[in-house]
Amino acid sequence: MSLLAHATIVALLFSAIWGLVASRSVIGAVACLNVAKSATAVHLVAIGYRAPAAAPIVEGGEPATATVDPVVQALVLVDVVIGAAITALILALAVEFVRRRGSVDPRDLVPRRK
Repeated sequence: MSLLAHATIVALLFSAIWGLVASRSVIGAVACLNVAKSATAVHLVAIGYRAPAAAPIVEGGEPATATVDPVVQALVLVDVVIGAAITALILALAVEFVRRRGSVDPRDLVPRRK
């Protein structure tokens, strides 16, 4: 992997962690989780990339040049689909949280003692 890919992954993860810590909203926390998920997608793409390689499209025979790994591309698609499903689930829970508590503040998740 290149230095640019490593730097992008680290920057995405640190910004997601900082956003989770500083977030005052459940919706903001969901957005930060999506940023962290995109770091995994960048990591998978960087693993499967080869410098002079082409797309793995073969028409009737062996490929003429080196190709990138199609399994990694499929894993990125699975990562996107799972991330969308998890985001939808968390946002549905956030809507129910707002209905019951009237707030999107994560500190309101814990019941307060009187």
